[in-house]
Amino acid sequence: MVTGMVAVLAGAWRTKPVAADSKSKIAIRDDCDPNDPAWTPTGGCALEDGDVNFAEFGQELSSTLAPTSVIGHQAWRMDPSYLKIETDHDITVTNRGGRTHTFTEVKEFGGGKIPPPGAGLNKGLITAPECPASTNVRPGATVEVTGLTPGNHKFQCCIHPWMRAIVKVKPED
Repeated sequence: MVTGMVAVLAGAWRTKPVAADSKSKIAIRDDCDPNDPAWTPTGGCALEDGDVNFAEFGQELSSTLAPTSVIGHQAWRMDPSYLKIETDHDITVTNRGGRTHTFTEVKEFGGGKIPPPGAGLNKGLITAPECPASTNVRPGATVEVTGLTPGNHKFQCCIHPWMRAIVKVKPED
């Protein structure tokens, strides 16, 4: 039994990274509860079936183990968070969540554009310089990212700054 397990584990070291289902798509996701009226003052929730109420979202923004920085709710994410494409590929980014987000290329990951009292979304972070001018992506909306040059490109939501993705652009073979 142990020998078979060692062989399986040894083989795992030679596998390639899991690729996205589609190498040209990124989904912006959240799981807001459309039945929670607490979302209404902050833009509501456009999902038909979400499970995260506003109170749960707020509880997950920080941790006692990281008292000076934002952690964020894990249902708020970019999917995939790492994508490899070639230089001739474009990326389609669709907001599949129920809240407004951004998909903003930044030089360095940082805080977002929400001023106090929403500063809990940015606790411990310096605002990324690109965020104040970022464009909102409403629920259901799609944006196209074109013309990326070879190298790593960092993208984040400038509203929920823990939502991040890296797009690695490789020259065509």
